[in-house]
Amino acid sequence: MLTVIFSTAAGITLGCLLDWPALKGRKFYQALLFLPYAVPAFISILIFRGLFSKTGEINKILDVLLPFAQPEWFSDPIAAKAMIIIVNTWLGFPYIMVLTMDMLKAIPEDLYEASALEGASPWVNFSKITLPLLLRPLMPLLIASFAFNFNNFVLINLLTGGRTDIIGAQVPAGTTDILFSYTYRIAFEDAGRDFGLAGAISTVVFILVSILALIQIKLTKSNESAA
Repeated sequence: MLTVIFSTAAGITLGCLLDWPALKGRKFYQALLFLPYAVPAFISILIFRGLFSKTGEINKILDVLLPFAQPEWFSDPIAAKAMIIIVNTWLGFPYIMVLTMDMLKAIPEDLYEASALEGASPWVNFSKITLPLLLRPLMPLLIASFAFNFNNFVLINLLTGGRTDIIGAQVPAGTTDILFSYTYRIAFEDAGRDFGLAGAISTVVFILVSILALIQIKLTKSNESAA
């Protein structure tokens, strides 16, 4: 959920900035910011795994800026979760950014002109006009994004492997596991090999994703009828 919120916030903000007519070098910034989406996700994840390592560049930068802060990204549960959110936000924001730039073209200029006559500030224009008109068509896509991240096995498996492990857990489980990676560990890794439990969890995952798909379809139809 947090990755969807952060990716959406970053994507909408950057999309609005890149749509600003006075911005010089817009094409260059667009190409630069779209790169995270153009590069295959597994390559980006492996690069970030190296950057977040104990001797990686991120810790070196933190050592200069904040000498007292040296997070153990792969052994501290809170730092590991923060790392996952950072990486997933990086992977997700370009998609929202491109959608935002496209949707901004569909907002009637008359609304901003009427707002200008009332002396509204840029923040009022954004919060009262731009954001509401963006969120409505984006909502089905955000639900789809949440469903994708709900089962984002590649990110968890390549970045943390679900670790760190929860000490004392009867069934192998990690603090950064999601249901899909947890099911994989139960069925194919560690000492579990519990295919029955893995099958039950997979059924629950299927039901949850189906519910999200139905909500997405309903919102899409609602947007189509409103249009």
